[in-house]
Amino acid sequence: MSVPYSIKDQKSEFSQNLMVSTAGSGPASSKIPIIAEHYVSERARKTLDIVEKFVEEECIPADAVFHQQLGEGTAHRFSTHPKIMDELKEKAKKLGLWNLFLAKGHFKEGAGFSNLEYGLMAEYLGKSRTASEATNCAAPDTGNMEVLAKYGTEEQKKQWLAPLLAGEIRSAFLMTEPDVASSDATNITLRMRKEGNDWVLNGSKWWSSGSGDPRCKIYIVMGKSDPENKSVYKQQSVILVPADTPGITIHRMLSVYGYDDAPHGHGHISFDNVRVPDTCMVLGAGRGFEVIQGRLGPGRIHHAMRSIGAAERALEFFLARINDPRKTPFGEQLHKHGIMLERVARSRIEIDAARLVVLNAAIKIDQTNAKGALKEIAEAKVLVPTMALTVIDRAVQAFGGAGVCQDTPLANMWAQGRTMRIVDGPDEVHLMQLGRNENKRGVGLKERIDWQTKKTAEIFKQYGVERPDPLALNRVSGKAKL
Repeated sequence: MSVPYSIKDQKSEFSQNLMVSTAGSGPASSKIPIIAEHYVSERARKTLDIVEKFVEEECIPADAVFHQQLGEGTAHRFSTHPKIMDELKEKAKKLGLWNLFLAKGHFKEGAGFSNLEYGLMAEYLGKSRTASEATNCAAPDTGNMEVLAKYGTEEQKKQWLAPLLAGEIRSAFLMTEPDVASSDATNITLRMRKEGNDWVLNGSKWWSSGSGDPRCKIYIVMGKSDPENKSVYKQQSVILVPADTPGITIHRMLSVYGYDDAPHGHGHISFDNVRVPDTCMVLGAGRGFEVIQGRLGPGRIHHAMRSIGAAERALEFFLARINDPRKTPFGEQLHKHGIMLERVARSRIEIDAARLVVLNAAIKIDQTNAKGALKEIAEAKVLVPTMALTVIDRAVQAFGGAGVCQDTPLANMWAQGRTMRIVDGPDEVHLMQLGRNENKRGVGLKERIDWQTKKTAEIFKQYGVERPDPLALNRVSGKAKL
């Protein structure tokens, strides 16, 4: 194992070469958008530079090794824990890059950064397959730790949050169901029935991310505990279920466009009279929606910034490809073809614009809370995955056959990016919410425009200027139209 570096260490040969090859771009702290600079502490700037260095020098080179150590064959891949991940974790801990995500002002357990500051760091983590887990900032653990830190009892924190924060165990989040349209969580059917001091669970879940990992010890499960409640938003509860509880069956791991996402996977799980004590209930029966909304808001920002990191890496591959002297279609390098430079330019614009949208949402969360930033979070949730897919697709196109196979990370990045349009609420849900809220302005805007039109007519009359009336002219000519 190589000796971990510190911020005071001299740059390695790789780092020196990196600075030469990207001359003028500067370290991560120099690339913070100017509208966000005021909100970033000096400590966060220094940490951001360490994150960039760690990702570029340690994690990205380790990604392929991680996949190789997983080996071949589904059964083996879900029972293997690549050794290189433990080595990366030890390096990350020594660098202070651990549990970066728990926002200051909201949690005492984290590293003390704001949502904005961690968002900037998450962008770099998103460039690597291994970086998020190496820093204990990987989903679904991040959201699950936030649930426990925000809503958990002291006993729940001691039993589950402490080992998660230490990186000793992993967790899974079980909300989506195969038999209903669970993008509307009021449709969830997994039944939670109270018997004495226990809750008995029956039903099934899928896309249970993290459940394939043998280190996964705890499930956070949403189910229906009070189906007769008059409020459809008080029928659900969230409960903690140890992964080894009798009655749980993992039927299979779901693939993502053919990728199995080993070792953590996405499980299809059934519950058959699974019994857990009342002390496992989170916050209280009937408060599931409150817990879930508290979990998903910041998580959507994390996903979005990691997606921006993926888009940046795709653009880096794109630029490397079009400057490869071996690739000379029609006698010229790819960058000599104007269409490629136009795609590069559009990618730069789209990434930078999307980043500002996400950072704006992060600032709003920091200044209010997730509920106070619903509009901004929804905008980021819809915009970023579409942007990332577009940029990645351009890079794939430049690579041709190499872009759709395992010789580059682009195909896997595209597959992961495509799921982002579905996870944490599909685009349609956020668009409907945004459209409905935006439309609330409609009546008032019509009244204002009508008033302005009337005022215009008065000004015409005041100055004795005749204004043609297109509708009147159409009526006279018999060609009235809207």
